[in-house]
Formats: sequence, structure tokens, C-alpha cells
Amino acid sequence: MTDASTTTDLPELSSLRDTVRGLMPGLRSDLEALTRIPSVSLPAFDQTHVDASALATAELLRAEGLEVEIVREGGAPAVIGHIDGPEGAPTVLLYAHHDVQPPGDDADWDSAPFEPTERAGRLYGRGAADDKAGIMAHIAALRAHKGALPVGVTVFVEGEEEVGSDSLMTILERHGDKLAADAIVLADSMNWDIGTPALTTTLRGLIRVVVTVSTLDHGVHSGMFGGAVPDAISALVRLISTLHDDEGNVAVAGLKAGEAADLDFSEERLREESGLLDGVSTIGSGSLLSRMWTKPSLTTIGINAPSVEKSSNTLVPTASAKLSMRIAADEAPMDAFAALEEHLREHAPWGAKVEVTLDDQGAGFAADASGPVYDQARAAFADAWGTEPVDIGVGGSIPFVAAFAERFPDAAILVTGVEDPDTRAHGANESLHLGEFEKVCVAEAALFARLGAMGRS
Repeated sequence: MTDASTTTDLPELSSLRDTVRGLMPGLRSDLEALTRIPSVSLPAFDQTHVDASALATAELLRAEGLEVEIVREGGAPAVIGHIDGPEGAPTVLLYAHHDVQPPGDDADWDSAPFEPTERAGRLYGRGAADDKAGIMAHIAALRAHKGALPVGVTVFVEGEEEVGSDSLMTILERHGDKLAADAIVLADSMNWDIGTPALTTTLRGLIRVVVTVSTLDHGVHSGMFGGAVPDAISALVRLISTLHDDEGNVAVAGLKAGEAADLDFSEERLREESGLLDGVSTIGSGSLLSRMWTKPSLTTIGINAPSVEKSSNTLVPTASAKLSMRIAADEAPMDAFAALEEHLREHAPWGAKVEVTLDDQGAGFAADASGPVYDQARAAFADAWGTEPVDIGVGGSIPFVAAFAERFPDAAILVTGVEDPDTRAHGANESLHLGEFEKVCVAEAALFARLGAMGRS
């Protein structure tokens, strides 16, 4: 990793910091207004709110002088805006998404999920961090340089990231000429810790399947046939149990694995951040970060079977489970699916019938995080935080990153974000650390200045 201290000093840094600080009240007000729009993109929710969120995002960009359009290619609305920079200056593409996850049960929140509320320096609300703060970080950089942008800027704000970005490939195909850039800032990740910025350089891929196990053509009396005839739930449970070895490592043969960066990450920190209960052990072998960033994982995320409340004394004929498998960044998703499908069929207990259906898949990402754009990005982080950034992996999957890397192979891909280990994105009490958010805004404004200077050199 290049030491940011070896890069060119930024003469206007002090002025940029002061400018961003002065912008923070307005940025926060606009962020709160966006957060109040319940733009949940799952089809079961009112999609007029997603439309309203796109309109609000478009107006924010127009106010900064961008030429803006809202595009649809079979899915939720996306917003594209552009403003030219000085002649010969590089162009930066800024990505974020305006859709959000469902809030879940309001009772799990300490304040209303769509009424942004500050507590102890954090702003709570669904989307306050993921990813409406990403939108506002881009707005902050535009405002900090208003009237004197050192780079050309294109902004792309997606409206269906939380439901799989189904129309993204069509958007990239049909509108990709509008999105071409020298550097792409994808603001949908996290920093290493409060006070320590990070570039995300690896992301695991994703395979999600539904496995259905059948043992009978109809349910029968458990007293009359139990002991001789297997039920589907027991067969499914036994099948799921074969997916891990005794240590908790994924037991599916043929999957790739790698080693994570050597960063200090203790079991105590893992327990605190994850909420692991006292007495419950971690699973797997190798370093904790490798287990979470570069090795495969398998999780049972749902089961279809009679509920406890509605169960009867019956041998259940069919049961299903949804499995989420994260895969190494360089693993081809369909290769991983083939390995998982083969394992499930080969380990069917008692001759049970097994059907495996692919529910979703997405490629991982591994950046060659070297070169002048990455050097300037790390320097911009150091400008904002006063400390060197670290390169991190993320165990979660952001398939659109691979899509951008494939569509724009010559662009430097910078995966950044506003989140920290206590953000709780997707969960109850999602929040944004306001002090860190200001640093994110300073870093992006500094990146504009640095890339502009690099283009003039």
C-alpha cells in the first residue's frame, strides 16, 4: 500500500475542511429529508415512495448544476446526472443508491425508522447510512467545489440495489456511454473503525439457493408410521448438517478460499460487533478476517415447514430451506452453485428426493488497488482523517461492483462508504456517525481536488 505521505500536499485542504464544515447543517437537513422517504424497493412495499426518492435525488443534483435524467429499464428509477469539468480534466463517476431495506418491526427500533433522530452523535433511521448518506457525500463534494469543479462529475444513483439490481446490466448497456469515467467511486461500503478510514479492495461473491427435500407423497400419522418412515424436516436438517465440518468450516468440496489482510481483529471485537452470545463459540478455522472476507460461508436463512403453533402429529412430506453461500472473490458463481448442488444431492439422507433451485447469484470483486488514482484516494483519506487508511475486505457481496468493473475495465474502482462497525445496516437502529460522515465528505472533496491536480500535471 502506498503511504499517503509520499503524495503531493493539498494546499487548499484547510479551506476545504472549513467549507465542508460550513456545509454540514444543510447536508444533514437534506439527508434527513431523504431518510423520511420510505423508499423500500421490495415489491411488497409501496413503490411510489421509490419514485419520490428518485425525484428528490434528481432535484438535489439539479440544484448543483448537473444535467439530470431519471431512467428506467424495467425496474426502479435510477438517476443520472453530469456536469463538465475543466478542459482535459478527468471524469469521476459517483455511485450510490436511493432505495432502502424494509424497516422490520417498529418495536425493534428505539425511534421511528423513517424519522431521523440523533442520539449520542449518531443519526438513526432506515437509510440514514445505507445509502442515502452516500448520496449526500457526493452532494457534499459537489457543493464544496461549486463554481470551480476541478474534475468532470457524473452521478449515478440506483433505485433497486437492495433487491438485486436486476435492471443494472441493461442500464449499463444502454446508458453506459453516459457513465464512462476515469475513476469510479462506489459509496456503499464501510470504514475499518471510528477514526480509521478504509478502501474496500475485496468483496465475496454470492450464491443463494432453495433446497427442497421430499420423503412422502402425502403427510401421514406420526404414531402409525414414525420409526419406519422418514419425515422431510428431519431429512432436511440432516442434509443441512453436512454443509459444515465439526469446526464449522464449509464442507462443500472444490470451493476456493484465500487469506485476508493481516489486520488486528480480536475475538472480543467480533463478539461486540456481532452480538455473539456468551458461551457461543466462533466457527471455522484460520484467521477471523479470512473466515469473514476470503473463505466461503454457508448460512441457512429460511425454512418452509409447518410452524410450531400450527404443527400436527404428522410426518411432513416436503420441507425447504433457503441457503446463502458467500464465495471467494475469484470464484465463478456458477461453479460454486454446481459444487453446492452436487454436495446436496450426494448427501441426501435415506434416499430422500432433493431439488436445488438457484435463487440468486453475484460475482465477487478483487481490485488491483495500485496506481495513481488509488494513491490519491488514500491521500484524500489521510487528508480527512489525519491517519493512514487501510485496505479491507468485506464478507458481504455487492455484485454491482463487479458489473462496473466489467463494463469499465480501464477505470480505477474505488469502493468507499459511510458505514462503521456499529452502523447496523439492514437491521433495526441503523445509524450514521455524524463526525465520521463529515470526514467522508472532506475526503471526497479532497479526492476531487487531487484528481484535478493530477490531470493538470
